[in-house]
Amino acid sequence: MLIDKFTPNCSRKLSIAAASMVAVLALLAALTLSAAAAAAGPVFEIAFPNEGGPFTGRAFAIITQDPDGEPCQQVDVTGVPFWGKDVLSAAAGSIVAIASGDPDVVGYPLATPADIPAGEYYVQAFFTHYKVYNRADGQSLLLPVLMGAGGPQNMWSTPGSLKSPVQKIVIDPAQNQTIALSLSESIPLPELKEGQVAQQGNYEDTEYVKFIKIQSQLLTEFWGEPMYIGANILLPKSYASNPDAYYPVLYYQGHWPGGRAPLSFGRGRTIDQFWLSDECPQMIVVEFRDENPFYGTSYSINSANLGPYGDAITQELIPYIEANFRAIPEGWARLLAGGSTGGWEALALQVWYPDYFGGTWPMCPDSGDFTYFQLVNIYEDDNAYFTEYDWIKVERPSCRSTDGNIRFTIKQENDWERAMGLNNRSGGQWSIWEAVYSPVGPDGYPADIWDPVTGVIDHEVAEFWKQNFDIRYKLENEWPEIGPKLVGKIHIRGGEMDNYYLNMGIYKLETFLNSTENPHYGGYVKTFPRLGHTGNISSEELLLEMAEYLKSTVDDPQVNVLDLK
Repeated sequence: MLIDKFTPNCSRKLSIAAASMVAVLALLAALTLSAAAAAAGPVFEIAFPNEGGPFTGRAFAIITQDPDGEPCQQVDVTGVPFWGKDVLSAAAGSIVAIASGDPDVVGYPLATPADIPAGEYYVQAFFTHYKVYNRADGQSLLLPVLMGAGGPQNMWSTPGSLKSPVQKIVIDPAQNQTIALSLSESIPLPELKEGQVAQQGNYEDTEYVKFIKIQSQLLTEFWGEPMYIGANILLPKSYASNPDAYYPVLYYQGHWPGGRAPLSFGRGRTIDQFWLSDECPQMIVVEFRDENPFYGTSYSINSANLGPYGDAITQELIPYIEANFRAIPEGWARLLAGGSTGGWEALALQVWYPDYFGGTWPMCPDSGDFTYFQLVNIYEDDNAYFTEYDWIKVERPSCRSTDGNIRFTIKQENDWERAMGLNNRSGGQWSIWEAVYSPVGPDGYPADIWDPVTGVIDHEVAEFWKQNFDIRYKLENEWPEIGPKLVGKIHIRGGEMDNYYLNMGIYKLETFLNSTENPHYGGYVKTFPRLGHTGNISSEELLLEMAEYLKSTVDDPQVNVLDLK
């Protein structure tokens, strides 16, 4: 070693110098750490209006370097940094701080404001309201307010939400900065006519599109306050000129439709011309409006956390439609379709109510077999976020492009949702899955299928999912009973490069369905190479296929209405 070249005296002097240097470095390090602790990035101080209150909900600080558009409209799993913090009964004029070191602050993709790189930004504060729901099961929960905008799924555009003007600022994380933001603006509330409520929205009828909304007694009893469900109804060309005709109905499932017509009719697409042509089968198409405190759609099924939406749809909403719009009140005349979330809903409604519906066309459905919950086997995997090997662990992807490139991981998407809202109040996809599939947790909110921070799977919750909502498991275990009621009714479609890996669940369903005997299921499962999150069928093709299906399987003269001119 180099020190051997020195004499003992020199070595002694070197040791003293080295010791002094170590002390100096230690002091400098301590001072640096102290300064870092004192200047832990910017603090966003968000001021509530001087009137109103108390305010309960979730406050956000959002930054962007894109000057076009509000920061709150740029929040996404691949979007801009933001931080959220729950607020309970804040007084008018009070201030909530979003700061590094606060355990109640959750950020994404930057964990804390101290992680913001120095630079020029546009910043905005946002506040979404929560209210208490006193459910019939004895749970009192703080959940988002329903304002007819699709529930928390559309958080950033919910009427009544508060926001600040956008400010242009320079951030230096090495300095102590306090950034004052005032919630002086709000998203306008809807104008309500006498007798109207905001929930599920209010829309004006047109010649072919009608909007209805009813109060559900079943859901009102569950939620402890008036709860509504609605529908957007597309009438066939022959409807007005044939007042004695009754029609089959396609119940098209999916996300919150707002005031849009089913099948996107009236938006300048090819369906406009086809729907009004003589070639189009004469049937009614319906989309549900069922925003709820967890999401923009209920998943159309009964669940412990959302309540009896499946029964509300089949016992209240559909009978109302049949009584008021000349829909044929027979199982064969009620068809189902939908894509993604709507694909799962279309399949689940057919399986849970096998006699009530006459056929289903799910497209790229959410996972119908939880051995492939996207890419997670919730029964056998220990962790949802990582695949672990001897020396490394690899994050599981959640979304890919059709060329295989990863867009984001399951952990990233769950982290994003956690920043938007705790206790499955994010309005995100993983949150609604837990709200629908999980039992009620010890705190009254949906039980977590896995730890939202670490990804460690709770296999007791997984077993609940299996026994109650795993479609493949239900089909396999109940096939002798429900199989005869499903013959010929199941038609599943999806891309083999589904962007969310949902093709894996389709393959599991396909394997089981192809194995069925006494009876064989008699439908089809089609997957398409190199295609992503799609059913690979147009609305026009879907309607024609359904018409041929009804003509070939139904022995009822009412089916002839399909060809009515």
